[in-house]
Amino acid sequence: MYQFEAVEFIEHVGKADSDENVLGVFYEEADAVKAARVARRAFLASGSKEYAWWVVRVQGARLANFIADSRSDREFMVDLTTGALIEIDPVPAKRNR
Repeated sequence: MYQFEAVEFIEHVGKADSDENVLGVFYEEADAVKAARVARRAFLASGSKEYAWWVVRVQGARLANFIADSRSDREFMVDLTTGALIEIDPVPAKRNR
């Protein structure tokens, strides 16, 4: 069984390397995406001018399943059958009750 990690990267002005911060490790990929979205909203609300991005990946992997950044409202997931990036709607559709 895979565990998913939500990771935040921040590029600081004048610093060569970006900071990598694991936000948490989750059994469910959806929970990791939620954590990344919460961290992204908090970063945007902080007013920081630095560039940041968030990914969800299988723990320790070098490829991400979910990608979002601080300069756009766009979010992406990787189609594992083709390797293509697929843009997703960041607001889940409301379920009919």
